[in-house]
Amino acid sequence: MWDWSKHNLTIERGRTFFHFNSKLCMSEIRKLEEVTGTKERNQKNDIAVRTNGDQASCEMRRLNFTQIKVKSNMIILKWDAFWPTDYRDLLGFMVLYKEAPYRNVTEFDGQDACGSNSWVIADVDPPPRPTEGKKVEEPGFFIRAKPWTQYAIMVRTQLSASDEHQVHGAKSDIIYVRTNASSPSEPLDPISSSNSSSQIILKWKPPTSPNGNITHYRVVCHKQPEDSDLYKFDYCLQGMKLPSRTPTHLDSEDEQKWNQTEEPNSGGRCCTCPKTKLELEKQQKEIAYRKTFEDYLHNVVFESRHSRPRRSVDNLEPTESSLFHSTMANLQLNSTNASSEEEDEEEEGSKVVVNVFGKESAVISGLHHFTSYKIEIIACNHLTDTKRCSMATYVSARTMPELKADDIPGQVTHEIVKAEPPYVFVRWNEPPSPNGLIILYEVFYKKVGDPEPHSTCVSRLTYQKMGGTKLTLVQSGNYSVIVRATSLAGNGSFTETTYFFMPSPDTGLVWIVSGPVICSILLLFVGGGVFFIIRKRQTEGPLGDLITSPNPEYFSASDMYVPDEWEVPREKITLLRELGQGSFGMVYEGIAQDIVKGEPETRVAVKTVNESATLRERIEFLNEASVMKAFSCHHVVRLLGVVSKGQPTLVVMELMTHGDLKSYLRSLRPDSENNPSGCPPPTLKDMLQMAAEIADGMGYLNAKKFVHRDLAARNCMVAEDFTVKIGDFGMTRDIYETDYYRKGGKGLLPVRWMAPESLKDGVFTAHSDCWSFGVVLWEISTLAEQPYQGLSNEQVLKFVMDGGFLDRPDNCPERIHSLMQMCWQYNPKVRPTFLEIIDMLRDDLHPTFQEVSFFYSEENKVPETEDFDLDLDNMESIPLDPSSYSQREESLSRDSGPSVALRGNYEEHVPYTHMNGGKKNGRILSLPRSSPS
Repeated sequence: MWDWSKHNLTIERGRTFFHFNSKLCMSEIRKLEEVTGTKERNQKNDIAVRTNGDQASCEMRRLNFTQIKVKSNMIILKWDAFWPTDYRDLLGFMVLYKEAPYRNVTEFDGQDACGSNSWVIADVDPPPRPTEGKKVEEPGFFIRAKPWTQYAIMVRTQLSASDEHQVHGAKSDIIYVRTNASSPSEPLDPISSSNSSSQIILKWKPPTSPNGNITHYRVVCHKQPEDSDLYKFDYCLQGMKLPSRTPTHLDSEDEQKWNQTEEPNSGGRCCTCPKTKLELEKQQKEIAYRKTFEDYLHNVVFESRHSRPRRSVDNLEPTESSLFHSTMANLQLNSTNASSEEEDEEEEGSKVVVNVFGKESAVISGLHHFTSYKIEIIACNHLTDTKRCSMATYVSARTMPELKADDIPGQVTHEIVKAEPPYVFVRWNEPPSPNGLIILYEVFYKKVGDPEPHSTCVSRLTYQKMGGTKLTLVQSGNYSVIVRATSLAGNGSFTETTYFFMPSPDTGLVWIVSGPVICSILLLFVGGGVFFIIRKRQTEGPLGDLITSPNPEYFSASDMYVPDEWEVPREKITLLRELGQGSFGMVYEGIAQDIVKGEPETRVAVKTVNESATLRERIEFLNEASVMKAFSCHHVVRLLGVVSKGQPTLVVMELMTHGDLKSYLRSLRPDSENNPSGCPPPTLKDMLQMAAEIADGMGYLNAKKFVHRDLAARNCMVAEDFTVKIGDFGMTRDIYETDYYRKGGKGLLPVRWMAPESLKDGVFTAHSDCWSFGVVLWEISTLAEQPYQGLSNEQVLKFVMDGGFLDRPDNCPERIHSLMQMCWQYNPKVRPTFLEIIDMLRDDLHPTFQEVSFFYSEENKVPETEDFDLDLDNMESIPLDPSSYSQREESLSRDSGPSVALRGNYEEHVPYTHMNGGKKNGRILSLPRSSPS
């Protein structure tokens, strides 16, 4: 009944009654009497001897196991043969077994009043009855078991009940047997992520069935080749989408879900949540996909016969029963070949093997950057026997890209090929170990001075054939070129800029043929000219007008540059680094000694002339810088000195660290690649400070009787302390040449910044500069967008002359917009002067403005703004035709009023070339410049 070693029961009063318990042995009842203390109180008929235990084998013999064989999935048992006195009473044997993690199992575990039992019971038939001359056969049984599991096992006889005599049975003791270990099941739920260019982090969960004690995990990383299609296609073709790959990255949300995954043997403590609509749709799609895939398999494996003739009973045709088998054989053969090919690839590719002990995670190091790996995770429960390892579970991962792996090593080289037409062959080195593979190369080149570079795409296939690319350049001049590579991880860094000079094409035979013809024509013109001069001298005499030669290599005395007090010894200038390309040559940052009073060393900008420049270009370069000698204002860029003796010629300027205002404003855009630190856009106070500093510089120029004619953000410079100054003259035209427009075959005009009267009549005054100032305010508030976007230059001309002006920018403060509108009054005389603009802004300016500005200086005691009033009577008669300029200049030079420069050809006058140099009746200084392309 019970194991009395574990139970204690005492009945202090009363008796015990046991009747009709056919399977309860009397020995158990007698034991109960002794334990409970009722033996002395029980009467004779309280316990019936005949009806208790009459169908049980209560007097048990011990059965001994004679053979126990253990495998990983079964236990084979044999025990002693047992026969009762009457062999017919033996019905068979019962083998009782169950999983027993611990050795504390009893025969009565799990029994209850309903007959339940925790044991698994198997009935075994008795062996054949032994006869004379025949060996006694031992009964036996084999149990299907789980690997590496401990079982409790016992055997007992099953007897028939007899009313005539007591039947005695037999049973064995409980034995404990553990099955052998076998290969475990595969690890579960592998996840991967990459934390660097050479490492992959792996996590997994232990196998559901370890089938032994897990000794270690074997992790094998196979390097995967990139898709073969990537090597075939030319991604420079229009419409081809660039391929991209991303490294394996595990979000914290995904890792949290992985950690919360319920283990298979958790017992299902929680009920299943109802599926969402999205999950149900996904399930339906999966079911539909399975059906489609099954149909596909049927179509592949079985060959459909569209028409089959009806077979006669008399003449039966042989059937093609081997069709299915042959098809399956082919499929198996193909799969075998495919698997063997995969194995060959794996053998050729590199692999990394790591054994992991005592944990379900690993960090695989020493991997190649930005490379895809197929990773196998295998669980083993034996250190040396590979048969005791599980099937592999797979996961893929890609390492992160190497930071500078896609950078092109070394310098970009060039070779000028004199062919027809001539071209430049640009070469560069291939990145030795790129991220994945190089898809294409981008070559950016431009003529020095051009605002936007040209680009060409070089595919992987083209580079492998040529090792570079050809650049066919139409125009001669100085060019710069940079190259960058694009891999599966994205763009690499640009190479260092390489400069080269493209000479003029050699016309060859064309000159040989056309030379004599051209020479003959020139001789006729020269002869005619000589005849004309002789005739004119004869009529005018020796005191007549002297005609100068138009030969460009001859100069008048007024054109030559004469060194003065601005000359600086060359040894006091030290060049540090390149800042960029100017109109005439390279611009450097440098150190100048004793160039500013009180400063032993000063950081400066040094402008140079190309070595190939002609004498005229060098003199033009110095004369252009000489314009700056007349200015001394904090808000106008200062000239510090000139080195005209020796080569190369140098012009030393105040260093403006942040470049021109247009580039500076664009760098403040949130999406600008030149704004990595995330500098915020200018506030209203910053905008007002910029406006006042520009207005102060312009007010100073107007007080000096100078009209600018080309005020724009590109012509303003930003100092190291973010002070905005009027830029040095003629140095920004080549860089921003697209901001200019050639009108009617004449010079280049900045039409988007010009006032209506300047566009219509060619009149430039302080009032037209005020209109341009309003456009600069618009540029500041839009962070240097292009004015009149969407309109062509011809449309802008008509729009402004008809009274139109720019719309209010988005998020533009009302105060800035009001100032713009005042500057854009159609009547020039209604527009405010620059000094009036500063007076409107003075309360919002920084206190230092009062200390350094022209507005608050002694020079500004008597503003001379009235000198710039327009000649309204003659305004309509001022044409844009260059043929009438000389007459107009002569008439203006006779007056004592201010000079209003008229421009016919903007190419002949860069900014400030129309200025008077402070002299009311002086000559307009002409500063030549390089011709625009």
